[in-house]
Amino acid sequence: MQQLKNKELFQDFNLTLAKELFEIYEYPWEVLPHIGDIILKIGKTLPAEEYDHPQEDVWIAKSATVFETAYIHGPAIIGKDTEVRQCAFIRGNALVGDGCVVGNSTELKNVILFNNVEVPHYNYVGDSILGHKAHMGAGSITSNIKADRKDIEIRVGDQKIKTGMRKIGAILGDYVEVGCGTVLNPGSIVGHHTNIYPLSMTRGYIEKESIYKKQGEIVTKE
Repeated sequence: MQQLKNKELFQDFNLTLAKELFEIYEYPWEVLPHIGDIILKIGKTLPAEEYDHPQEDVWIAKSATVFETAYIHGPAIIGKDTEVRQCAFIRGNALVGDGCVVGNSTELKNVILFNNVEVPHYNYVGDSILGHKAHMGAGSITSNIKADRKDIEIRVGDQKIKTGMRKIGAILGDYVEVGCGTVLNPGSIVGHHTNIYPLSMTRGYIEKESIYKKQGEIVTKE
C-alpha cells in the first residue's frame, strides 16, 4: 500500500495549511474526518492583516477574489490569491489553498485543495483531497457514496482495502489532470502527474505518471 500513502501522493505538505494532518496520518482517507476541526484550529491563528473573518468559522484572504453570488458556509478557509467565481457553492469543511480557482457553479464539501488547484467549471468535489496543481476539467465530478450506501473499499489491482467509511470521493495526487465530463467513483485515488481522458469513469487506484484512457487501458508516460 506504499503508493497510497500521503507522502507518495503529495510531494510537499507545506503546500497546504493542513500540513499537520498529512504528517499525522499515513493515508489520505484518514484525513477526511478531521478537515473541519483543522480549519477551526488554523482559522483562529490566521493574521487579521492578511485574512478577513466575515462570518463565524469563515476566513478569507484579503488578496482572494470572491464574487458576490458565491456562497461560503463555514468552517472554511479561502487562501491567498484564490478566485471563487460566480455561484460557487462551498458547503463547509472546505480548506482552499493559495492561488486556487473555484469556478462558476462548482460545489465543494469536506475537501482540502492544496495550493494552485483548479476546479473551474461546474465541478462537484466532496469528501476529497486534491494535490498541488491538480486540475479538474469542466463538468468532471467526484462521486462520494456508493449506491448501496455500504462502506467504501479502495481497489488496488485485485486487492480491496477496507476503509470503514461510507463517504470518500477522490484523492488526486499532485499535478493530476482530469478530463472534462469525467466521473471519479467513490474511493478513486490517482497518483501524481497522471492524466485522465475526458468522459472517463474511474475506480480504485490509478498509478502515478500514467495516462488513463479507459478501464483496462492505462499506459505509463514516457
